[in-house]
Amino acid sequence: MSRLKVLVYSDDIDVRQQVILALGRRPHPDLPELEYVEVATEPVVIQNMDAGHIDLAILDGEAVPAGGMGIAKQLKDEIYQCPPVVVLTGRPQDAWLATWSRAEAAVPHPIDPVHLAETVVSLLRARVPATTS
Repeated sequence: MSRLKVLVYSDDIDVRQQVILALGRRPHPDLPELEYVEVATEPVVIQNMDAGHIDLAILDGEAVPAGGMGIAKQLKDEIYQCPPVVVLTGRPQDAWLATWSRAEAAVPHPIDPVHLAETVVSLLRARVPATTS
């Protein structure tokens, strides 16, 4: 099984590191290892997503100047069969904005590693072909 590529976007390196540390290399034994693509700017997010090699995108809704929710909406509108997107929201009450952005899930700041891992694992499972024993 090849690695799953996870794009992590935030203008804040600390947020990107929190996400990567929360998930680790293998958040669940049923999944292959994760490979991270760290991105700090919107144009690089678009470039990576357009290339088609990303399995999941985690976008910081609090990033500036381009917030993750706006980027998520653009990705969902412009990329055919766009991979799943998780938006990191400023607070739990902002989850409705993630719905507007068409993201599959929202996880509030501060990042809860267990909640983030459960969310990511559930979205990535659908991207991994089932194996028969």
